[in-house]
Amino acid sequence: MSMATKTVCVTGASGYIASWIVKFLLQRGYTVKASIRDLNDPKKTEHLLALDGAKERLHLLKANLLEQGSFDAVVDGCEGVFHTASPFFHAVTDPQAELIDPALKGTLNVLESCAKTPSVKRVVLTSSIAAVAYNGKPRTPEVIVDETWWSNPEFCKEMKQWYVLSKTLAEDAAWKFVKEKGLDMVTINPAMVIGPLLQPTLNTSAAAVLNLIKSPEPYPNATFGWVNVKDVANAHILAFENPSANGRYCLVERVAHFSEIVQILRELYPSLPLPEKCADDKPFVPKYQVSKEKAKSLGIEFTPLKESIKETVESLKEKNFFGASSAK
Repeated sequence: MSMATKTVCVTGASGYIASWIVKFLLQRGYTVKASIRDLNDPKKTEHLLALDGAKERLHLLKANLLEQGSFDAVVDGCEGVFHTASPFFHAVTDPQAELIDPALKGTLNVLESCAKTPSVKRVVLTSSIAAVAYNGKPRTPEVIVDETWWSNPEFCKEMKQWYVLSKTLAEDAAWKFVKEKGLDMVTINPAMVIGPLLQPTLNTSAAAVLNLIKSPEPYPNATFGWVNVKDVANAHILAFENPSANGRYCLVERVAHFSEIVQILRELYPSLPLPEKCADDKPFVPKYQVSKEKAKSLGIEFTPLKESIKETVESLKEKNFFGASSAK
């Protein structure tokens, strides 16, 4: 069956990762039904409608994560469902309403629509390394995090890691649901996703790089895994297309402390006024390893971190998030 006759859907299609998934699906000849919360917001629709193939094969539909049955029409007639819609931000006043409900109830709402739709062959869920690595176990240089790890909800609550908790609860509930209903699901668990932006608005992970450029504040004493958005989008599609894809896939090109991100920025853009010191005097949060074996078995070739950072900065500059003159 040629891709041109396959219809798939992408939820939360205006988001950072989702926009790239839509772009790559259209490039591959798929017909894409894309759900968006507000079809009247040009910031959510224009960049998608401008994609190659959008005119012929992209259909935008309105859907709301918290509305039961809202996704019935979106998944109808689709063979693949890419569920990416889930909020990601740090300034939270009501974690339950702002993060946990949309992630958890939203995921179950989408899966319920899939369970009612005989055409759906596989669901690819955008989870996160957040649902993998936060369990209170030490993460030191000799430790290798892999797909068998699970974040511990009690530990997340204790540490007030609300986004991490939202992703952990959503993925856990999703696996229970698909097992019960006999749905085929694969999850993609990326770390901090950076690289070029298709959407006109600033997303949380690109903002982490922008803050280092725009703010004279010291850099955070934090260590994260980093991965390119194009690799993440590609992984979603490979997870749908490859019949043997199964379970979870951690996506991390490299684990790096913020001091290393600043160092790479300094090498790439010597004229940028970058932070000189760390936010605290404590020892740097240690680095750890994340297994790439399963991701590579899917056919993922990771973009090196330095290239991802350069693409992020160039994209932020092009979209006028900071003055072009400062990054030479």
